Amino acid sequence: MARAPRHVLDFNDPSVTAVESTVSDPAIVDQPYSARSWRHFQRPESGALAGIWEAEAHLERVDCDYDELCHLLEGRVRLTDAEGVFQEFGPGDSFVVAAGFRGTWENLTPVRKVFFILQPR
Repeated sequence: MARAPRHVLDFNDPSVTAVESTVSDPAIVDQPYSARSWRHFQRPESGALAGIWEAEAHLERVDCDYDELCHLLEGRVRLTDAEGVFQEFGPGDSFVVAAGFRGTWENLTPVRKVFFILQPR
């Protein structure tokens, strides 16, 4: 495999291993779900984190205190705000969930996405 230019990160890099997690807190999710995340880029001093995330179908209550850019590679999601207004996204769609979003994130199917999170400093 050819080496990437300095400061260029390839999200297909096989040396990045998945972090596996299970979310089971009933205050957050209706039923436990498993997820995997490949963290290709982390810069704690600026609050930045980017990579690939995948998870099975589930509904999760969220109260976002960070901005997240998402690009769906596979699957469908529905985001519903606290007022009940919702929008669905599918493969190829890109969107931002801005800090301050309160509502639900629902994976209608298994989902795989590219993400970039920027946490407040």
